[in-house]
This record gives sequence, structure tokens and C-alpha cells, in this order.
Amino acid sequence: MQSPLKIAFHNMDPSPAIEGMIRDRFDKLERLYDRMTACRVSVEALHQQHRTGNVFEVHIDMILPGAELAVSRQPKKAQKKYADPDVQTSIRDAFAAAERQLKAFKQQQRGEVKRHDFEVQGQITQLADDHGFLLTNTGGLLYFHRNCVMNNGFETLKPGDRVLYVEEMGDTGPLASKVWQDRDRELG
Repeated sequence: MQSPLKIAFHNMDPSPAIEGMIRDRFDKLERLYDRMTACRVSVEALHQQHRTGNVFEVHIDMILPGAELAVSRQPKKAQKKYADPDVQTSIRDAFAAAERQLKAFKQQQRGEVKRHDFEVQGQITQLADDHGFLLTNTGGLLYFHRNCVMNNGFETLKPGDRVLYVEEMGDTGPLASKVWQDRDRELG
């Protein structure tokens, strides 16, 4: 199979050393995600400055099944590490960002993306053998199952305990999908 990599240079002469560096970095991306169908890398010299050096911008466009990821990196003059910007630094940073995007894309495809649940404080009102109810901060009652209590802590709960919980919509209405004891409140 022919490599899906295309390299373009703008406002600068093509360099075999730079192309080699890009191909090495691309090989790493391809090992990370082998279903990439196309990748275009463009390196552009933004300014021809003899005394202070050139500023290079690197663009990486990756075509994946069902998605297109794009990275654009230009050194920031305010950062100390870019006091003397060079093309290798710009390429390295752009490919590091592309790698992060590919990893996030793979996690999303596998359903591994972390949800940032919003935890709320409540109070246990009733307990039964395998479930309980808690009073929410708005005065409502939420059902929770013993399996939703974190760290196997269902047996240690008692009515009146302060807990943190995450509310979700279940088949029959809202419920607490995660419940755990509010240790900060007990110690304070």
C-alpha cells in the first residue's frame, strides 16, 4: 500500500532532512492509528528574517474513517523555549499535538471518554436490603441500588448520613447512579 502521507513546503526550499523527520513522526502516528487514510503535512516559513530567524508554521491534516483531525502549530514568541524558533521545534510540537488528538479519537471510538459527572451532596433517608433513597439538595427523593454505592460501602450507610451522588435519567425516571460517603463533611 502506498503511504497516505503528503508533504508540502511553502516559502522555503524542500529539505530531505526535514522530510525524513516528518516521515519518522508520521510513522509513529501510523503505528498509533493504522486506519488513517490520508495525511497532509505542510511546513511554511512565515517570515524571512536574517537576524532573528524564521518562524515556521506546521499544519497536519489527518483523514480517518468518519473524521478529519487538523493541527496547526506556530511558535509563540512570548514563550522562552521559542526564543530561537526552528523548524524542528515546530514539527515536534505539531506532531505531539496530533498524537494527543489521535489518542483522544481512539478513546472516543472505543467509548472510553471520561464523563465529567457533576456530583451533588444529599442525605440518606431510607435503606432496604438492596436499595435506598436519598434526599437531594432540592428536596426530592432519588432511588439508588446497592451496586451504585462506591467502594462496597452500602453496608456502612445509615439514615441521616451525608453522601455525594451523581444523578442520571434511568428507565423509570431520575436515579442516583453513583453514591459515596461525604468524608469531608464527617471530618469537618
